[in-house]
This record gives sequence, structure tokens and C-alpha cells, in this order.
Amino acid sequence: MSLISVGTMAFDAIETPFGKTDRIIGGSATYVAYAASHFVQPVKQISIVGNDFPESEMEDLRSRGVHLDGVDVRTDKKSFFWSGKYHNDMNSRDTLVTDLNVLADFDPHIPDGYQGAEFLMLGNIMPTLQLNVIQELKQRPKLIVLDTMNFWMNTAMNDLKIVLRYVDLLLVNDEEARQLSGEYSLVKAAKAILQMGPKYLIIKKGEHGALLFHGDQVFYSAALPLEEVYDPTGAGDTFAGGFIGYLAKTGDISFENMKRAIIVGSAMASFCVEKFGPTRLKEINQADIENRIRQFKDLVNFDIELA
Repeated sequence: MSLISVGTMAFDAIETPFGKTDRIIGGSATYVAYAASHFVQPVKQISIVGNDFPESEMEDLRSRGVHLDGVDVRTDKKSFFWSGKYHNDMNSRDTLVTDLNVLADFDPHIPDGYQGAEFLMLGNIMPTLQLNVIQELKQRPKLIVLDTMNFWMNTAMNDLKIVLRYVDLLLVNDEEARQLSGEYSLVKAAKAILQMGPKYLIIKKGEHGALLFHGDQVFYSAALPLEEVYDPTGAGDTFAGGFIGYLAKTGDISFENMKRAIIVGSAMASFCVEKFGPTRLKEINQADIENRIRQFKDLVNFDIELA
């Protein structure tokens, strides 16, 4: 099985109550690739970078089975840069700087060698670009997953609703689900969103876990309680990478297997937040991942006798 990942490769400057970094690798596609490559290879990357993106990072990705034929390298501009400061609760943040740089020119296309991929992860970019990628595919993937955010709901809602008709699964957080649906109850919000096109919906709730919806079926996954969260940046993208990477590894897109994939995605996200940027995703191995998944299993596993 192969996976196409579309999104940003960038630099971040992050400040949290635990410390700060002036410049570290980030971007949605970067986190997806590092997480997914633990489960499936190749990961076929589609992104854009500038003349400042380090070749060492490219080599690191290649060494993990990430194909970079779809990464547009611009020698005349710098890479996308974002800077933010997290509040003490780590659930809210202030954006300090957003420099689009090469991202303003991002026009993703599918290289010939990427055609025929069974899984497609559309990271959080402009909805019209997400739709363009889908329409360039000669063969529809087995599963198309789309991530989006409230910015696109505020500025491109009509375009977003169009692309939702073409995808199988939507990833949003609880605030975004409420905005997209106009419903406060997440159950009602899910029903409204599923009527827009996706067959499946995942609502991420950060430190409170995630919900999976499909028809009348609902699954809830808890998040692993962590003593310290150093940097939540990229946790959602890491979750997405672990989720779709596991599905691509198993080739099974049933609701039951998506339950397992949510646990895998949550486990990967729990690693991501332990250090700044994708650092932890580069350090862990298969044994670490399996041990973390067992911790999730123990967290919710219990026996009970019913009268």
C-alpha cells in the first residue's frame, strides 16, 4: 500500500510554558510523513519549500521511505514560517507571525509516479487546492482523508463544502465541527457534517481524546494522560499520519479497524507533544510505539459483571 500526503513543509518558532525554539522544522505534511512512515512506505509527499529548507531534513525523510518527487523546491524564496505562543493551559495559542513566502505559490500536482496510490491524506490547505489534487488522480484511492480548519470556514466555506462531497473522512476539532455544522451538540454536529458528503468523521478533542462517527455508529478514544506537554504543535497532523498510516499498512478501512487506527494515531500524537517539533517522531522505534499502544489499551480495558 502507498500513501500520498499533501500539505506544508515549513519552519516554526514556538514558545510554551516549558521553553521556546526560534526555528524548527514543522508543517502539516512533515508531521504526517514522520508519523505515517513508521507504518507504511512509501509516503509520497506533495508540498513546497524555499531555498532555506535544509537538505539534511530532506535526506532524513528519504531515509524513512518518504518520496519527495512532489515537493516543489523554490530557489528564489524562503519557506513558509509560522510563530506562535501557547497559553498556560496549552489548549490555546496566539499566532505571532505568519510569513507565507513560497506557500503563496503552492499549486500541488500529482507526479506520474504517484498515480495509483491507495490512500490520500489532504492536509490543512486551501479547499480549492485539495479539490485540484483529487481531480488530478486518474484512479480514486481506497480512502481520501481531509483535514481543515476554521480559517477556511471563515473565508472559503462554499469551496470547503464542495470538496467535502469528494472525500471519505473528515478530520476536525470540536470547535470546527460546531462551526461547520451550526450545531453545539457534537452528535448533532456529526450527523449534519456526514450529510455533507464524508462517510466518516473524526472530531479531535485534544487532551480529551477523539470521536469517530459513521452512520449511527460512534466510537470514543481517550487520550493518554501525560505529566508534561512540551509542544502541542503538530499533534493533530501526527494523529492523522498515524491514523492513515496504520490503515494503509493493514489495507482495512472498516469501522472496526478505524477504531484501532484512532488508538494508533493517538499514541503517535502522545509522542509528538513530548518534545518540540517532530523530534520525538524521529527518535521512537516500533517497540516504543507498541508499548505506548499497550498503555492506551490498559487505560480503557476493564472487566465487569452485569446482573
